[in-house]
Amino acid sequence: MANRMRVAVTGSTGLIGRAMVERLEAGGHQVVRVVRPGSSDMLAPSMSVAWNPTTSRIEAAGLEGLDAVVHLAGEPIAARRWSPEQKERIARSRAQGTALLAETLARLDAPPAVLVSASAIGYYGDRGDELLDESSSGGNDFLAGVCRDWESAAEPARAAGIRVAHPRTGVVLSRSGGALAEMLPFFRLGIGGRIGGGSQWMSWISLHDEVEALVWLLEADVEGPVNLTAPEPVTNRELTAALGRALRRPAVLPTPKPALWAKLGRELTEALLYSSARVAPSVLQRRGFTFAHPDIATGLEAVLSR
Repeated sequence: MANRMRVAVTGSTGLIGRAMVERLEAGGHQVVRVVRPGSSDMLAPSMSVAWNPTTSRIEAAGLEGLDAVVHLAGEPIAARRWSPEQKERIARSRAQGTALLAETLARLDAPPAVLVSASAIGYYGDRGDELLDESSSGGNDFLAGVCRDWESAAEPARAAGIRVAHPRTGVVLSRSGGALAEMLPFFRLGIGGRIGGGSQWMSWISLHDEVEALVWLLEADVEGPVNLTAPEPVTNRELTAALGRALRRPAVLPTPKPALWAKLGRELTEALLYSSARVAPSVLQRRGFTFAHPDIATGLEAVLSR
């Protein structure tokens, strides 16, 4: 971004949020963290805003005069096994938090020009080998429904004239968290391998490219859904083979499904690890965004060398 901006960020303690705050501050931008009262991230009043989506409370005055808002907050998808109560928390945290934020921004005297409101490629559901872009229809499973409601909840901001972009994020590669961090200990011991037959597509993106794309969305004249995935999605078999090569370890033993069931439960295992989404970042490519890590070899090299 050429111009210095004042940007509010929700979810600033998460994997992507932490990296986003660091990137913005390194670029000379002022970050206002939107956090729950009592959070360790609660800073001086000019640098933080208190909110509690579950009670629909937010310090609206602290959001006046912002240039942009990046909304990343939500109950982690894989924090624990899916019970009916946990699924409700996942869905409610996204729709309720987004609605509160969007409605508040819409009422401001000096609203931001743009709201970048997170979503995920879970929107598309389990689609086999079908090549998916932003114009593709949504899926019919739980996560697809969560993403639909998540995106729809931002409508008040859009109706108020704020440009709203929905980054539909894929599997983010990082050593600090997410799927890769869970896989690394097993692969370093030489006991990692494909999941099931390994033919399911995994649309991934490096943490670096994820953050750069979010920053790009703050100034690009883009609205609506934007797939944040690398240009070259891979199958689970290709990913595990590439990870084995990068670590110089064998990756031939398939991961037994009962072991995954024992840790994650059946429904979460199926949704996260056996579902297939072959997603293309068509909007980013069409609008000239440059990926630092367009293929899995460069992505893994960058992540593992840090």
